[in-house]
Amino acid sequence: MTTNTQDRVIHLKQSDMDRLTTLIDRHDTPAAEALDEELTRAQIWPDDDFPGDSIAMGSRVRFEDLDTGKQTEVTLVYPHEADVGAMKISVLSPVGSALIGLRIGDSIDWPMNAGRVRRLKVDALLG
Repeated sequence: MTTNTQDRVIHLKQSDMDRLTTLIDRHDTPAAEALDEELTRAQIWPDDDFPGDSIAMGSRVRFEDLDTGKQTEVTLVYPHEADVGAMKISVLSPVGSALIGLRIGDSIDWPMNAGRVRRLKVDALLG
């Protein structure tokens, strides 16, 4: 399923939503604004009822670049935990804010520089 970023619903744990809202309030950056925009589409779930096929903070996820076929595994983390060498990406990075709340099988079009669009599909949650 390919969804337009303007109309897709994302799924968030209540605890993630609370912490992400605080994070956005503390960062006056374009990245925080982009994440804030993503959160406007959130369906909030009690932590105990959160769908197991959705990406939450701390999730390890494998996604595929649909144009190249390349698969990438990353862990979605808060900015102070980010470590590119360990494939821990910040939720404030473009791909991090694009992945938060997606479900296995979801695809997104991720805008790049020079008008290019990268198409990503969530293949699996690994932990």
